[in-house]
Amino acid sequence: MIRATEILSHTHHPADTITLDQGDRHRRRVAMRSDGGVEFLLDLPAARLLRHGEGLRLEDGRVIEVRAVPERLLEVRGRDARHLLALTWQIGNRHLAAQIEDGRVLIRHDRVIAEMLEGLGAVLQEVDEAFDPEGGAYGGHGHDHHHHD
Repeated sequence: MIRATEILSHTHHPADTITLDQGDRHRRRVAMRSDGGVEFLLDLPAARLLRHGEGLRLEDGRVIEVRAVPERLLEVRGRDARHLLALTWQIGNRHLAAQIEDGRVLIRHDRVIAEMLEGLGAVLQEVDEAFDPEGGAYGGHGHDHHHHD
């Protein structure tokens, strides 16, 4: 099976795409199939999150572009920057994966966490977007504790 051992930060004219949710984009070594049917072995030295728009270079030189599937997320906003920072601390204190952006934080939809954040004055909105959470302090993405609704 042809292997992909190199990740490119962006692509130009990819041979194909592979569309995955955030969980399926956090990989090290796994057999994959592109959207167009190209079968390959992702074979990286360490597990990492494949980001939307990155390319996987196959041994034959073809590039498969990674696409992120929109997921059900919670958009968290605060009254001001200080309040959002405090809310983000609460999210991090619970070891939740979070995509931190200017003015908002995205987390996986979680009823229990939503209730906690609303109790702290957060403004929440359900959104369907690609999820690219921050990397962990020790490289890659750590564990994710969440409550199922």
